[in-house]
Amino acid sequence: MEIDNTERANSTVPRRQLGRFLRQQRESAGKTIKVAAEYMECSTQKLWRIEKGAVPVRGPEVKMLCDFYGTDAGVTEALVSLAKETKARGWWQSYNDVVMPDWFELYVGLEGAAARIRTFEPQVVPGLLQAPSYMEAVMRADTPQFTDTEVLAGIKIKQQRQGLLSRHFPPPPHLEVIVSEAVLLASTDIPGAMQQQLWHLLKANEEKKASVRVLPLTAGLHRASGTGKFTILEFPSSPNGDGGAQEPPTVYSDSVTGALYLDKANEIEAYEQVWNDLDSRSLDMEGSNAVISKVLREKNHHEGS
Repeated sequence: MEIDNTERANSTVPRRQLGRFLRQQRESAGKTIKVAAEYMECSTQKLWRIEKGAVPVRGPEVKMLCDFYGTDAGVTEALVSLAKETKARGWWQSYNDVVMPDWFELYVGLEGAAARIRTFEPQVVPGLLQAPSYMEAVMRADTPQFTDTEVLAGIKIKQQRQGLLSRHFPPPPHLEVIVSEAVLLASTDIPGAMQQQLWHLLKANEEKKASVRVLPLTAGLHRASGTGKFTILEFPSSPNGDGGAQEPPTVYSDSVTGALYLDKANEIEAYEQVWNDLDSRSLDMEGSNAVISKVLREKNHHEGS
């Protein structure tokens, strides 16, 4: 089944843009988020989530906020119109919060709207490049409390996310991945899963669906030693390709209980420096393919002996 990834861009990115504009209006008016929330008779958490683009907001609510901030009538009308674009539901919203926590929903939408995705992973292969049996192995290791039904739902989510790599319109994102050599050497509880995954990485490089490079064990300590895994998302000039306002780059990093979404200029620059350090220490494509192939041969030999 082919997923219409344009749906993601038509809801998540406008929601983020609207939230950012509302925050700018609030700050220009000199209002704290607490004062604005009291005016709206909602929690500060709800208004914070609106400004972060994590939840949709209705046109009348936007109008109330703009009136409170003293926003120009023309700007208010534009923001109310933008609110209408935030109502579209993404395919991922049909899953329950167990297999798709709300803090991850925003990432899935942004991922689908991105023009360029750069990911560093020191522990596992990133979800966009996971082979089916490896997906299951990772999910059973990460979430042993999941039922078989929930594991299958989690696998389906990853497979639907991977649809963006083969979509025709908008063009698929340019995916650049750096994985630690330790990721390749790891074993799984499902026989043959790691071999299938290594072959899958080689195929992704061969078909140019992604650029997968290896950070060798000999690289030593590096600037990501303290940050752990992260993803940098960059967006086209407009989610619909119409020359509209550009969504700023976003750095995503998650943990067991939540995620960080960073989009301030100084935050992006800090992670750019980390990425550049990883880039300089990683093997080139030829060297990376050689290492992946070598590990695959060794695992096949070990399993066959």
